[in-house]
Amino acid sequence: MEFSATEIMTVAASRLLKDGTVCFVGIGLPSTAANLARLTHAPEVVLIYESGPIGAKPTVLPLSIGDGELALTADTVVSTPEIFRYWLQGGRIDVGFLGAAQVDRFANINTTVIGAYDKPKVRLPGAGGAPEIASQAKEVFIVLKQSTKAFVDKLPFITSAGYLDGGDAREKAGIPGKGPAAVITDLGIMTPDPVTRELTLTSIHPGVTVEQVKAATGWDLKISPDLKTTEAPQPHELEALRDLQARTAKAHGQSGGGEG
Repeated sequence: MEFSATEIMTVAASRLLKDGTVCFVGIGLPSTAANLARLTHAPEVVLIYESGPIGAKPTVLPLSIGDGELALTADTVVSTPEIFRYWLQGGRIDVGFLGAAQVDRFANINTTVIGAYDKPKVRLPGAGGAPEIASQAKEVFIVLKQSTKAFVDKLPFITSAGYLDGGDAREKAGIPGKGPAAVITDLGIMTPDPVTRELTLTSIHPGVTVEQVKAATGWDLKISPDLKTTEAPQPHELEALRDLQARTAKAHGQSGGGEG
C-alpha cells in the first residue's frame, strides 16, 4: 500500500509505544500516534490527557484536551491537579508524547514565540502542561514535521526542556525525567547521543535520502554509522489510521481524512 510522509511519521511514532505503557498524550500528532498504537499493537496502553481522563479510548480524535469524547471513553476522570501531582510528579507516567513548533539539536522544545519574546514574529499556542511533562515523565517522545523552520540551531525561547546545553546539563539542573528518547519526523527518527545528548539520525524513512534530512535541519545533523531504514507501514496499520481519521473527519464535519 502507498503511504504519505505524514502516515509513516504517525505509524513510526505509534510503534514506539509498548503495550501497557502509561502515556501522557498531547493533542494533535501525538494523540493520533498514541491512539493508533492503542488500535493496533498496544491495546492495553493507558492514555492520560491533561484535562483528567485516565484510560481514554476515543472513537474519534479529540479536538482539544477538553473534548468530551475523552471523558466519555475513559476508565475514570480526575481533576487536573491530581493528574499533575499524583500521576506525573508521582513518577507514574512512563512516556510523555509531545508535539512542538520548534526543536533544537538537544531536543529542547519551543511552543511559545518565533522571534523576540517582547516583539515576536509569531505568537504560538504556549506551554500548556508540556514543560511539566517534558520534565517529569520517565521518557519523552516528540513528533513533528521536519523543516529548517522547525529544526533550528538555537531556539528563540525554550518552553520545555530537553537536554538543555547537552551532556549532563539536564541532570545538573535537577530535572528528574530521563528526557527525550526519540524525535520522530516525516523524514526519519532521531535519538540523542548517549554522551553529548545531541540528536542523531538513527532511522530514515523509505524513499528519503540523508541529503534531504540534512537539508531540512537547521544545524549540521549527525548521522548514525548504523543508520537504519524505517519499516514501511503495514496494511493493517494504514487501515486503522485511515479509518480513525475518516471517523474523525465525519464526526467533526470535515471533508478530508484528518492530518495529511
